[in-house]
Amino acid sequence: MADYFPTGLLEACVVIGASNDKLKEAHQLQQQGRPVDFAQLDPEVLQVHIPPFVTRENESQAYSAFSKVQRRRSFIKKKREKPNAASNQNAESKEPETEDISVPKDIDLIGLPQLCFPGGLQLASELKEERFHFLVFTDVFGNRTYGAVMQYYKPVQEGPHYQNGHWSASKTGRLYTACAICIISKYAYFSALKDCLSCLLVQLKTCRGSDFEERVKEFAAKLALVPTPPPGQLHLVFNLKPLQIVLPSKEDLDHPIVDLDLHLPFLCFKPKQVLQIITCILTEQRIVFFSSDWALLTLISQCFMLYIHPLQWVHTFVPILSRQMLDFVMAPTSFLMGCHIDHFEEVAAETNDLILINIDNGTMAFSCSPGNEIPKTPWAASECFLKRRTELQIHYDLQMSHLGVGTDINDVRMQRRQWQQKLNLEIQQVTLELIVNIFREVNDHLNYEHRVFNSEEFLKSREPEDQLFYKKVLETHIFHSFLKERLNRKMDAFTRMELNTRSEAHRMNPMMDFPRRPTMQEMARKYSSPENRMSKRLGMSMPNLVQERPVDLPLRQASLKKLGIENALKISQKPIKHFRLPDFPPPLSYHYVQNYYSELINLLGKAIATLPPEDSALLARYFYLRGFLNTISGKRLDALSDFQNLYKTDIAIFPTDLVKNLVDSLQRDERGQAEKHSELKRLISKVKKDNEKDLVKTDDHVKKFELPKKHMQLEDFVKRIQESGIVKDVGTIHRLFEALTVESIKSGLSWQGVDAAMRASSQSVFYLDSLDGQQKQIDPEVFRVFYKFWKETEAEAQDVHLPAEVIEHLDKNECVYKLSCSVKTNYGVGKIAMTQKRLLLLTDGRPSYVEITKFRDIEEVRISSAPLLLLRVPSLKIKMSLRKEMFEANLKSECDLWNLMVKEMWAGRKMADDHKDPQYMQQALTNVLLMDAVVGCLQSQKAIFAANKLAYFDKMKSEVPMMVPKTTSETLKHKINPSLDLTTPQAVDVLLYTPGQLSFSADADSDGNPKLWCALSDGKVVVFDAASWSIQQNSIQVGASRLNCMLRLDQHQVWIGSQDSTIYIINIRSMSCNKQLTEHRAEVTDIAMEERSDRFGQVQAYSCSADGSLIIWDVSTLKVKKQLQPTSDALHSIKLFNGTLWCCSTDYILELRKNGTLHRKLKLPDLLRDAPTCFSSFLLFLEKDQLWTACVDGGELLVWHDRDLSKPFHKIQLPDCIGVSCMIKVKNQVWVGSQGRAPGKARGKIYVVDTEKYSVEKELVAHTDCVQALCSAEDRYVLSGSAYEDGKIAIWKVE
Repeated sequence: MADYFPTGLLEACVVIGASNDKLKEAHQLQQQGRPVDFAQLDPEVLQVHIPPFVTRENESQAYSAFSKVQRRRSFIKKKREKPNAASNQNAESKEPETEDISVPKDIDLIGLPQLCFPGGLQLASELKEERFHFLVFTDVFGNRTYGAVMQYYKPVQEGPHYQNGHWSASKTGRLYTACAICIISKYAYFSALKDCLSCLLVQLKTCRGSDFEERVKEFAAKLALVPTPPPGQLHLVFNLKPLQIVLPSKEDLDHPIVDLDLHLPFLCFKPKQVLQIITCILTEQRIVFFSSDWALLTLISQCFMLYIHPLQWVHTFVPILSRQMLDFVMAPTSFLMGCHIDHFEEVAAETNDLILINIDNGTMAFSCSPGNEIPKTPWAASECFLKRRTELQIHYDLQMSHLGVGTDINDVRMQRRQWQQKLNLEIQQVTLELIVNIFREVNDHLNYEHRVFNSEEFLKSREPEDQLFYKKVLETHIFHSFLKERLNRKMDAFTRMELNTRSEAHRMNPMMDFPRRPTMQEMARKYSSPENRMSKRLGMSMPNLVQERPVDLPLRQASLKKLGIENALKISQKPIKHFRLPDFPPPLSYHYVQNYYSELINLLGKAIATLPPEDSALLARYFYLRGFLNTISGKRLDALSDFQNLYKTDIAIFPTDLVKNLVDSLQRDERGQAEKHSELKRLISKVKKDNEKDLVKTDDHVKKFELPKKHMQLEDFVKRIQESGIVKDVGTIHRLFEALTVESIKSGLSWQGVDAAMRASSQSVFYLDSLDGQQKQIDPEVFRVFYKFWKETEAEAQDVHLPAEVIEHLDKNECVYKLSCSVKTNYGVGKIAMTQKRLLLLTDGRPSYVEITKFRDIEEVRISSAPLLLLRVPSLKIKMSLRKEMFEANLKSECDLWNLMVKEMWAGRKMADDHKDPQYMQQALTNVLLMDAVVGCLQSQKAIFAANKLAYFDKMKSEVPMMVPKTTSETLKHKINPSLDLTTPQAVDVLLYTPGQLSFSADADSDGNPKLWCALSDGKVVVFDAASWSIQQNSIQVGASRLNCMLRLDQHQVWIGSQDSTIYIINIRSMSCNKQLTEHRAEVTDIAMEERSDRFGQVQAYSCSADGSLIIWDVSTLKVKKQLQPTSDALHSIKLFNGTLWCCSTDYILELRKNGTLHRKLKLPDLLRDAPTCFSSFLLFLEKDQLWTACVDGGELLVWHDRDLSKPFHKIQLPDCIGVSCMIKVKNQVWVGSQGRAPGKARGKIYVVDTEKYSVEKELVAHTDCVQALCSAEDRYVLSGSAYEDGKIAIWKVE
């Protein structure tokens, strides 16, 4: 067994009490009849027990599992007086012999006695009841260690000297002294450690004083044998007579251990006070808890730490202060501390700006200076929390009153534990929901690309009564750490609940990149009941806008889940598995301990062998435990093998640091053995690569958005605009830059008193096309004015009040984006309002709704003039297809701007309808709002000329008519953009459609709707709900390399082959990637599945890679069944037909038998071999005995007869085709994705080929870049994805 190994449950066991000399003195006074001073004694460390307790004799230190650097340093020397006989034999020795005691570096033995006796140590004349309390230690790095302390009284025995290791028996009256036993652990097992000490107490009450030390040491040695459970649903149980002790596991890696009664604060405080305390913690106040019960101080404090999870308190955390430590509360920084209630007045009188919380009577006192008042919790979040609190059943006796009395103490304890676990889970959901409701909308003000948080705009979006709370919270370290995790896109408890409780509108929001304006639904709610307003703040309807859903969705119309705050607590408790440890051996014998570990490893081996492969989560926990025990036992290669198995069961719990240490500690002979095992060799290689990556520091800074202070050239301007959140698209920002730089040197700004400021700086706002060698720049003042105008326009839109009859006529997701001044029109006098769908007139006087036109019904827009008294004023005329009469409005000075805006919206609507792509309309709307801001910002003669540079779609319509071919228009159903939340388009590398699951359980993490999986650049996978085309998962990161293939193997998993030679497995229900197959040595290029021959047959999967290798997998166990090397050339794709395997390489297509031997080979035709081309894809038609092939640089399809592969018997020419990238078979058609020639430049083309006539039926052109991915949706629709210049997905109807 290795000398140094990862610690289990026990870190140290320390015995604290009065010194022997003091006890002798007190006892002698009592024997002499003199008064005994019962004043407090100074507690001292009497014993320290540190693992390992047993080691192999003469074992080399170099053979330990960890390096010498990791050895614990020595803090103290434990002195022990030797018996007289020993003293006589060592008469020459002047000092008592000492024994080195090494203690963990985060345990302070100097301060520990005070914490074990925070109220002081006193003698007593009568026996007192034992008491328990808990400790939390925090090191300089913020790492916490936990302690459980038992104080019990024992008699002070008579004896003038110490003989044979114990005091001689007392013959007169007794004194009693308290002794404290402190168990220290790295893990917050408060209840379990208290139970362990209770079991020890039973033994100590029956043991003699001479056996005390050995009993404690044996007890500590037993706890040192107990491993801690890995994260998940596996709890460990061990027997420490008379109790069964349970160690609950963490829910996941990021979740803390919960082993206490989380409802204790609800028993001590009213719900509103609980909210107040949480607010004090979130605003990082100086908080002091008071109680007469030392145990409650730690337990209550720890409960509140768990209440704010996943936020973390990063300041001083000392839940128990002894008398000697009271000056800690004078610290000027934020802290959370605990004191005895006796010191309440003293602390309150000495220090200001403290939050004083009395646990005993449930009260709070504030000693805050003016300006430092405690804000109220945001109203909507607090109302939801209070409602949830009323639903919690926190009284055990009330809920269990109908049950009989248990006769077995362990059964009674288990029943109580199960009730507590259920209640703890409910409380965690309630408090997590509170945190989510408070910070839900932070994500809307983050810029992930530049790691910027726009705190000013976030504050403006808060309700006025909540702003004080957010102002204080936004300045805290807690919130700063929270922002880092959001910007890192951490998938933690907050993110999962936030996603699960989003409204349908917010789920659709990533698909609709509109600027923020209130929808009609939000306007109606704004003037309705407070309950409806509350639901807005809790995610029922988000402030971002949503375009109307396409009328004709190409896939079945499955209803979306109704998600709101009601669903937050409807999360079923996952089943818990208990693993029972064997009974403890004599823990101080190396031989017995080694046998104990062997028995435990064997038990885990049996559990692994009997567990079905489908239960991979539990298998992973067993492998983790066995790897941990093999590490302790010094079996390093076995441990690495167990940890390697986590790649195929649950990579989420992979112990990275432990494996690194194991690899570093391998001896030469062990490395030689590892080289012989391919899996271990790969693991060691991966650890080395990861070590190199760790040397590169990742950027985790967080910036607050600030207006620029220097002149900006184009590149810096793009960054600033993206940071501001105005727009992300780089092309649009370039056009905005051109618009803001058209002003000449002489121009000035006259908007709201900016003239003077701009006259001083306008020389830097210039248009320098005529000045050689100089670049355009934007003055920071121009940026400030533009940004201010944009944000004020946004704010004004929030205050627009529409009459109820107007709201009724508009769609619920429609928004007013622009209002004109009151103008005269031929429909009446009023204000013209523009939404994303239409123009309408809000008449003066009694407001009423008059629709002018929808943008798609416009036929002509032009500027005219209308008579006004003796003058003629500019007017805007709009001709509509549904009305004979033209609409005319005397817009006067606004006429030019409205002309530009209406034309742009009209052009955008036409483009969106023609290309079935709603993003065109979204982009047109953004252009219009930018025009409005540019005109408002510049307010000069060239303002309209500048705004015209943003009329992108109007110019495109007039200059380069984008006519969509009739065949394309009839076949194309819809377009979606998987890169909408990114600054630039990403290539769509792979597409996969998975049908819906009617049998999907209601309590599953995901729903049963059909899904579209889209692989983008650098390992990103975006998942769409194919029933609504909303993004279900923004991005699942699988590695950092290009993804080559995807395949759904069953209802639970999707396999993804990557360029980094790994197959990643995504769990469809949890939408997480927690398994990896690492057996390939080159990039994985394709995956195929063999259908099972019968219901009970095994499912096999085949994967190929660029080094020409093939691997056959057992899908249930994820084990390699066979490895083949059919060719040394790269394999591009594989297909299974009638028991044979067809493989496509660069110049050949191979047919392999089941045993892997070559059956036939098809060569690249001679006429193509001289050209720089290769096979790109192939299809098999067994019913026709045909094989179809295509080449990368060829514009034709070759059709081969299955019985004669010497030459193709037919050739199908693809018009204007440069090269084929992919093919799929749909019904009796072949859909071919390619790059084709179109007028002007090369574009992505899709050819639909009739397999009966061998002719091209359709040529479809809807992508501006090569079509490189195709997939079929139940043979009803075909989905195509294009390369990065286009980056969109088109949905086509199959006839």
